[in-house]
Amino acid sequence: MADGGARGVEALFARGRLIAIPRRADRRAQLLAHLSETLFEPGRQYSEREVNDLLRTVHQDCAALRRHLVDDGWLARTRDGGGYRRLR
Repeated sequence: MADGGARGVEALFARGRLIAIPRRADRRAQLLAHLSETLFEPGRQYSEREVNDLLRTVHQDCAALRRHLVDDGWLARTRDGGGYRRLR
């Protein structure tokens, strides 16, 4: 991500917490890339509870963030829905 993108993501946070999930797809993509890179290790499998706990460190609506991460291809979910892993 370019420096401008990184600064853009920082503008979405106040005191380490996400202010709101962006509605614009390009802004949301910047946010999801940031969350994927900073919260999840490549190659590691996470339970749904672990994913929720990590996402709650930045925003209360962990379900919406988790759904966006999966739908936009940042996290993969196992068929049974119990496991997640970072894709990018």
